[in-house]
Amino acid sequence: MMRTILRRTVGTTLTALVALTLGASPASAAPGGAPPIAQVRTLSAGDTVTVVGTVTTPPGAFASSFLDVGFGIQDRTAGIYISASAPTDVVPGTSVRVTGSLADQSGLLVVRPTSIVSLGPVDAVAPRPVVVRVVGESTEASLVTVVGRVTSAVVDDLPYGYKFTIADRTGETIVFVNTQTGIDVSAIRAGQTLRVTGMSSQYEDHYEIDPRSPADVVVLP
Repeated sequence: MMRTILRRTVGTTLTALVALTLGASPASAAPGGAPPIAQVRTLSAGDTVTVVGTVTTPPGAFASSFLDVGFGIQDRTAGIYISASAPTDVVPGTSVRVTGSLADQSGLLVVRPTSIVSLGPVDAVAPRPVVVRVVGESTEASLVTVVGRVTSAVVDDLPYGYKFTIADRTGETIVFVNTQTGIDVSAIRAGQTLRVTGMSSQYEDHYEIDPRSPADVVVLP
């Protein structure tokens, strides 16, 4: 299914002004009382939460399909997507504390923030190498890397982006390329072997990988 109707519907819900508090706290500051992201992910939509994690995707990298300027964060237990409707100054490798409400965004669990506090630079999150069948709820909003063979032609899903499927011996998943990423899909062909890194994501009833930049999609010999 193309994203046209539902993506536009999601966009209309992101009109509230987000209060951004970009503090100058050092990265070593204790983020008082924030539970692990994995624990937060067990709560219900509408619950107010505070999470602390490292930014893993550039804000707005998925704007063409997510219709926001949000970003992924991750701690040692899990990841979650911060569905920000206002620009932020954070970059990958920044530790942040986010307060907001949980919401279901076309199947993806997100935080709709009311406060985003920068805690300073930390070590960047390394993507987790996984086989394709692992891409799912357990990896949602975390950085993953898969290696597999392209099994479909690239499908034009503009204005949201482009998509194709990739498979290994364990299964098949969708790679969704947002237009903001600058990834050139014109040379991607069925039968190629690719290494794809990105945020493990969900759209409606299927899971996918959303690469962040051209460096995340590599053609292998």
